[in-house]
Amino acid sequence: MRPSPIIAAALAALSALPAAAGAQPREASATVVAVPHFATASNEETDAGTTYTIATQIADLVTADLKSTASVIIADTSNVRVPSYPEITAPAYPQWRSVGAKLLLSGFVNARSDGRLTIGCYVYDVQSGRELARQGFAVTTGEWRRAAHRCADAAYTQATGDKPLFDSRIVYVAKSGREESPVKRIAVMDFDGSSHSFITEGDATVVTPHWSPKGKRIAYTSFTGGRAHVRVNELASKSDRPLLQTEDPNFAPAFSPDGVLIALAVASGGNTDIVTVDSAGGIPRRLTTSPSIETSPSWSPDGTQIAFVSDRSGSPQLYVMNADGTAQRRVSFGTGVYGAPSWSPDGDHIAFQKVEGPWSRIGVMNANGSEERLLSQGPDDEQPAWSPNGQRVLFQSADAGTRRTVLSSIPLAGGEARTVSTPQDASDPNWSQREE
Repeated sequence: MRPSPIIAAALAALSALPAAAGAQPREASATVVAVPHFATASNEETDAGTTYTIATQIADLVTADLKSTASVIIADTSNVRVPSYPEITAPAYPQWRSVGAKLLLSGFVNARSDGRLTIGCYVYDVQSGRELARQGFAVTTGEWRRAAHRCADAAYTQATGDKPLFDSRIVYVAKSGREESPVKRIAVMDFDGSSHSFITEGDATVVTPHWSPKGKRIAYTSFTGGRAHVRVNELASKSDRPLLQTEDPNFAPAFSPDGVLIALAVASGGNTDIVTVDSAGGIPRRLTTSPSIETSPSWSPDGTQIAFVSDRSGSPQLYVMNADGTAQRRVSFGTGVYGAPSWSPDGDHIAFQKVEGPWSRIGVMNANGSEERLLSQGPDDEQPAWSPNGQRVLFQSADAGTRRTVLSSIPLAGGEARTVSTPQDASDPNWSQREE
């Protein structure tokens, strides 16, 4: 995954062996949620099938979303009567209590005269018999999946107290072709692997894509013309432009939390430093000046600090500095080589990759460097990225059976890593909440 000596030297600070102590966060006890078949006032034909079929698909997708997290257990409703349309807003609570459900997520799908769908969902507290949340959408027949994800988020947030997870998108590098001459493209997909599309054509090697805060732009490193340089893609207009007007290699972009600036690494005069520049382009501001390699910037969520990798101590380690380049300090002190810092959405943690011997693993530490611990088992885990709600860490890994490069996610609390489905080999992930 290191396409050039520059990226290899600068982005290589990859994972490894069990590190430091610190108590691990514990997974809260799982909440039992009942998700019955969605109802429809009248079974009507639409461009996406009958409303009954769509209602079934939405319930199935909501169930799949919720089952993907250890925080929720789906109640067995196989012996429970399917609720009627009126019961969507007036549940028969005793039957849901009988299956041990704490929460009930029910909903409906109706066809509209304009060809769109009306989708509604409700979250109820089964024990107290009260409504906790509701969502309503008027969507095209091609948008019902997003409505389903948002319904699942409504139940998830009530069950866990966490921020939404399922209505989100992942950008990554998709690889196809022969190993000696691979084709790499920037790809985008929904949280569950659906709505997959390619952003670049594959005519140049690409790495390290990064979402803008509102998910409207993607900054990435391209090797068009054989030179590493950062480009910015506007998803709506499909425009794609270089960020800097320079011949100096530049790479590893990261948008600031407000989307105004991009931090990146620039190699010039035998030195590689972190700079920031307006996301529209302009003159970069140099933040680091050490005679060493500084790369892989990651902003704190409040935009006041930047984590980065530097080998100024003799090996790649994690450092943090203020957003203006002042107060640079080292935060990693374990054995091995560190890299690819990624600041958590709540600002409390920094995820990283760590290499010790032949093993590369994903770990987390507190933002001040304390309580370091490893999450993944390796041996080839790299490039961590946080879920939008900060409860999972997404990363690239090698499938033990096929040796394909795949995406996996693991809970912050630790536990089993789950593979994220992609149609091709996948690396360099970045995860973003979708805009309303």
